[in-house]
Amino acid sequence: MTFDPARLRLYLVADPAHSKTSLVDAVALALHAGVSAVQLRAKDLDDRSHLELAREMRAICRQNQALFLVNDRLDIALLAGADGVHVGVSDITPTDIRRYAGNECIVGYSPESMDDRASVDADYLGIGPVFGTTSKQDAGQAIGIEEFQKRVKIVEKPVVGIGGITPDTAQSVLRAGAVGVAVISAILNADDAGESTAALRKKLDRAR
Repeated sequence: MTFDPARLRLYLVADPAHSKTSLVDAVALALHAGVSAVQLRAKDLDDRSHLELAREMRAICRQNQALFLVNDRLDIALLAGADGVHVGVSDITPTDIRRYAGNECIVGYSPESMDDRASVDADYLGIGPVFGTTSKQDAGQAIGIEEFQKRVKIVEKPVVGIGGITPDTAQSVLRAGAVGVAVISAILNADDAGESTAALRKKLDRAR
């Protein structure tokens, strides 16, 4: 697969634990309104339910020409036919994922430091939290837009900014060098996932 970082411009982390309404319905609305990539993060589901949801998400992502990735679980990603997987420092390394899944699998990675050697075999990096967030309990302190920009300049990979991003702050993240922004609450906690997505997409497109 030829990986185009532009497809990460509006990246939804779809977590059932943070969705105000049906997750599938919210994701469908968000995809229709401009989300370009979806990562399923479902840590509280049993394996069968996780795989069933992943297959459903993959189907609606393909209908909307969006990337579909699975958080942490390479086995679920492969069984569901996902485009890739996103992992962190306590998960299987990008290098080991490459050895097993090859170059057809898109690999995203969230490093804790900019000298993390595991980043070498990733296709893109998720860096944050840029702003304060309550959607991920172990996210740590916000690094701020200036520090985010410094980190983007250091790494030699496409970067997606994550953490507390809203329509009001999304443009600043792109202008700091990110190829896209990843959001959870800004879409899943909105009264209308479609309207919220459209507002975000409009801001991002204006930042080009």
